[in-house]
Amino acid sequence: MIRHIVLCTFTDSATPERVEQIRTELAQLGCPGRTSFTMGPDLGLREGNMDVAIVADFTDIAAYQAYDVDPAHDQIRRELIAPIVARTERCQFEM
Repeated sequence: MIRHIVLCTFTDSATPERVEQIRTELAQLGCPGRTSFTMGPDLGLREGNMDVAIVADFTDIAAYQAYDVDPAHDQIRRELIAPIVARTERCQFEM
């Protein structure tokens, strides 16, 4: 099992509606091998945190790699996420 974590900080142009659209679009992606998807805003419990976390689990490395190059996923990154993200951090690890 592979866990993929993305943390983002948004620009001032990010709206709650846009962030919800990103969550909806990512959740609806048909990704073979993706077993779970969660996205949520930071609770503000600590100064300096990122704005949002995205966590997705995949059956194996091949499933994650297919997701990473999926054209629909890339379109969401390019058209919805990239224009409003100031910083992104990613990590994948085996569970």
